Amino acid sequence: MLEIKFEKEKNRAIALDGKQMIGECNFIRLEDKWNIVHTGVEQEYQGQGIARKLVDCVLENAKIYHKTVIADCSYAKRILQK
Repeated sequence: MLEIKFEKEKNRAIALDGKQMIGECNFIRLEDKWNIVHTGVEQEYQGQGIARKLVDCVLENAKIYHKTVIADCSYAKRILQK
């Protein structure tokens, strides 16, 4: 079963299939912003919307912690521009 988990202390959201990590979205903490620098999903899990769920998880938590999100990651940047 797929689970998306936010790990603030590790600056990331991860996707788990059981106990196996199959994707992650990493960010760097700046003063009042989080900069998403990488989003990736294992090849066999691509095309299922997991990367989008990872970015959305970071965005949802940024709201909770009152942070603005920017992105150097090209995938996350496209989502933020929508």
